[in-house]
Amino acid sequence: MLVVSIGEVLWDIFGDEKRLGGASANFLWHSRQFGADVELISAVGDDDNGREIIDILHGNCIGTDCVEILDFPTGIVNVVLDDSGKPTYDIVEGSAWDNISVDADNKNLVAKADVIHFGSLAQRNHVTAYSIKQLLNSASKECIIVFDINLRQSYYNKEIIQDSLELATILKLSDEELPVVSDYFSILGETVSEQLQNLLGMFNFHLIAYTCGPNGSMLVTDSEIDIHPGCPGNAVNSVGAGDSFLAALTAGIIRGDSLAEINDFANRVATFVCSQDGATPVLPDDVLSST
Repeated sequence: MLVVSIGEVLWDIFGDEKRLGGASANFLWHSRQFGADVELISAVGDDDNGREIIDILHGNCIGTDCVEILDFPTGIVNVVLDDSGKPTYDIVEGSAWDNISVDADNKNLVAKADVIHFGSLAQRNHVTAYSIKQLLNSASKECIIVFDINLRQSYYNKEIIQDSLELATILKLSDEELPVVSDYFSILGETVSEQLQNLLGMFNFHLIAYTCGPNGSMLVTDSEIDIHPGCPGNAVNSVGAGDSFLAALTAGIIRGDSLAEINDFANRVATFVCSQDGATPVLPDDVLSST
């Protein structure tokens, strides 16, 4: 099973410490732990930060043949955590991942993919936004295309969201993001489940995953809704929790698990990641085997 992500790879800066980050890198890190072959389409700078990222990705079996080395700096995000471990971000502009291009190699990679993951943040610059659209048009009809809305700062608009929704077959969004989407597209419904069902009907989704932080998640298809209350845990750092949730959800879909099994597994994975001081921990056997 080949899982490809198109988007950001960068360093999350926590005070004096830096850790590998970016939604694409985080998603692939966990997808690899669930047994997939993974490849990243992104860009880093021709600098020490970029070379270190490439070394880490190689060392953890994340394919980098389609990671460009550009004359832009490797991405950096300054992260500040509140007392509950919830982050705020300062995402440095003009980074290498803002300038991903299209070539024969990454188009061929996308054409072979079983799953393609992308988000909205990587589309804040028109260069990468254009490349993502072009690459997704090279995907096979059978490919699972996973879109994580992942709204950050002011780096989104209705056009980016609509174009992405029209390309996706699986959508993940949070309780903070649903009101934005509902306002953009006049989504009606007195309850969250009604809003999600109406959103599902507007686009070509097979599934919508709605996350509520420690309060669990709701998975919606055209024939079923599954609600999970969340798992007890001690949140230290929630950076990357949504990426791990989505990777676990995608793995469950690939395995053919039931909606309830997928929801439970994804919540257990995300809860463990929140308990760790970083977005890319090694998952213990009891978490990996919890489905």
